[in-house]
Amino acid sequence: MRMIDLGSYGGPLGIIDTSTAVDCTKDVRFRRSFRSLVECMVPCCGFQPAADDSSDTASTTTTTVTGTFFGYRRSRVSFCLHDDSSSSRAAAPLLLLEFAVPTAYLAREMQHGLLRIALECDRARAQSLSLFGVPAWSMYCNGRKVGFAVRRQMSDADAAVFKLMQSISVGAGVLPADSRSGDGDLMYLRASFERVVGSVDSESFHMINPVGCTGQQLSIFLLRTQSSFC
Repeated sequence: MRMIDLGSYGGPLGIIDTSTAVDCTKDVRFRRSFRSLVECMVPCCGFQPAADDSSDTASTTTTTVTGTFFGYRRSRVSFCLHDDSSSSRAAAPLLLLEFAVPTAYLAREMQHGLLRIALECDRARAQSLSLFGVPAWSMYCNGRKVGFAVRRQMSDADAAVFKLMQSISVGAGVLPADSRSGDGDLMYLRASFERVVGSVDSESFHMINPVGCTGQQLSIFLLRTQSSFC
């Protein structure tokens, strides 16, 4: 299996769910891809990085990070954030979460081009922690409660996955790893994300489409609120 870096690919970004190499010169439609979450959280249809406006710098901070979804098809999917550099992508991530949904579930949610994930935590229970230090979150996918997300430490298996993907900046497909019995292929999606820090209680991550690629909208929101029961 050949892993493909799609940083210069101009077509839709999606999950390749077989071991077949992709010809990026064709208009490929992927039936299963990682696409979007929690429409009720954001009124706009998609995210565009904000222009540099000095009036906004006091309230928000934006940087670019690398976000990766990975997991066996019928097993729980994980999401991690790395600094946006090839060397850091093989190191311990800034944040590593395990979602209580299988990889195939998120692939189905992305079929319509919009995936928004909201992770909420009760402010009273996690007020002294940074958002990246919160151990558990209530999880909503495109407006529906789908269980929880749990922060975890990097395992040896995670480190092996990150090592395989170190040279990939943007891409999606099936990793050349041994398939676990009954869990299917090990799938991944990696992209650059605009990280927007609104306050100590809110951050969001918005996928940046490769140049020439449109229609893929994926955002993740970390929200510390008064009413969550995580």
